[in-house]
This record gives sequence, C-alpha cells and structure tokens, in this order.
Amino acid sequence: MDESNQRTWTETLSGRERVRRVVEALEGPTPVGEIADRADVSRATADDELRQLASDNWVTETAVEGAKAYDLNPVRLLFDEVTALIDECSREELESQLAELTEEREQLAPEYDAESLSAFRNQLVERELSAAEIRERRNVIETWEATNTDRRLVKHALQLYDDVVELSSPPTDSPPTFA
Repeated sequence: MDESNQRTWTETLSGRERVRRVVEALEGPTPVGEIADRADVSRATADDELRQLASDNWVTETAVEGAKAYDLNPVRLLFDEVTALIDECSREELESQLAELTEEREQLAPEYDAESLSAFRNQLVERELSAAEIRERRNVIETWEATNTDRRLVKHALQLYDDVVELSSPPTDSPPTFA
C-alpha cells in the first residue's frame, strides 16, 4: 500500500475496522502480529478484536509455528455461501444450477476415461504423460474440484431453502414450522 493509500486507510477506518478488513482477506491461518501489521494497529488492538471475532464465530483461533493465529471460521463461511445462494436464487434457479453442474461433471468422466476424480488423479502417476498433458490434467482436476464444491453448495442451499426463506420472511401470527 503506498503512503497516500496508507494515510486514507488509517484516517477513514478505525483500528478495529482495519483488523476486520484484514481478516476478511485471510487466505489461511495468520499470526496475530502479522494481522496487526497489515491493519496498522497495535498487537493488543488486533488481539482484542480477534478475540471478539472468535467469540462471534467469525474466526477460529489456531497456532502457526507456535504463535497464536486466527483463520476464517469455515463453518461460518459455508453458511454464508449457502444463505447467499438462497438470497440470490429461486428454488428453480438452484435446481437448474444443480443440473448444469451435474452435467458438467458427467462430461468430464468419459472425456478422460475416469469414473471419479480420484481415478482421474491416479492417471497422473499410472500413465506416462507429457508436461503439457500433466498441466492440462491439473486444470481439469481444478475444474472437477470446483464443480464438486459448487454442487455441494447448491445441494445444501436446496436442502435448507424452505427453512431459510420461512425464517427470513416477515413475522406472521403463526410460529415457524420446520420440515
């Protein structure tokens, strides 16, 4: 961050807000000191805000090389992604996405003569492949993994759809019913 952006960052956001912004961008467990440095706050301020975020289930405490560290809470991230899908899509749109993702996955298997992702991965070691073929297969593996992840998220959204919509609707005189 250049000096003018650093000044704007510190002038427009409180220390706690900067810690939260840094946390939102974490890509893995990060020591408190590094979070404090990135947020341009004292270690005590970062530690205090991180403990609050942990108590609110936004982050989880862990350790990196013996130092206290924090990472985004994967359960919270999952629920945020699922509820975002429900907020953004109708049930019909989610069902359509599931069909498209399933079709994409089904096309990968016969194209590469593999029944599953693990069978496809095994081909990397079982077959003599050129460097270009290995790179291509790595890309396919990434696509296959992303498709599987997206399918799981859409399936979770469909499973929870009615309950989330009902709980998100304005209150009525009758209590909510769960399927």
